Amino acid sequence: MTGGTRRRTRALLTAAAGWFAAAAWGAEPQVTEGFVNAPVAEVWRLFTTSEGYLATGAAKAEVRLAIGGEIRSHYDPKGTLGDPETIVNEILAYEPERMLALRIKQAPASFPHRDGIAGTWTVIYFNPAGDMTQVRIVGLGYDDSPAAQAARKFFADGNRWTLDHIAKPYWPNCKLCEKEPGN
Repeated sequence: MTGGTRRRTRALLTAAAGWFAAAAWGAEPQVTEGFVNAPVAEVWRLFTTSEGYLATGAAKAEVRLAIGGEIRSHYDPKGTLGDPETIVNEILAYEPERMLALRIKQAPASFPHRDGIAGTWTVIYFNPAGDMTQVRIVGLGYDDSPAAQAARKFFADGNRWTLDHIAKPYWPNCKLCEKEPGN
């Protein structure tokens, strides 16, 4: 093979790899970031224990932290874990106090975007930031279909709400934040 042929072959393979990655991953990742004025160990606990998960806004939660383990949650206080409105997230991977990867194994029966979540997963990163923790939630695998884009929008809004909800109890202790007037 000549040098020119090798360069063209390499360029063709690089282009094919780029196309494959775009086809496999679809649309850009959905990213939501925020800070919680608590150490990483505390924020990790909120996402990985049954008691802590209630801080995400769930009315009921059960967490089994293990590869293949599940986070089962319910947002209706009258609901029961295991009923059709239970959310079941499967734990794909984790690195304690650094990363948690999940996929929706079961969406609530009433979830309007069920067709848009097939093949998606979420990675949550926990990064120390002084006395605080930066939380970065990355939704991956969305394709360009209207259903997937509607699901992506739903999770963008939901992840923002969840991060704000988790952070709020810690706000008064923030050394870098000024108390808002009227609080």
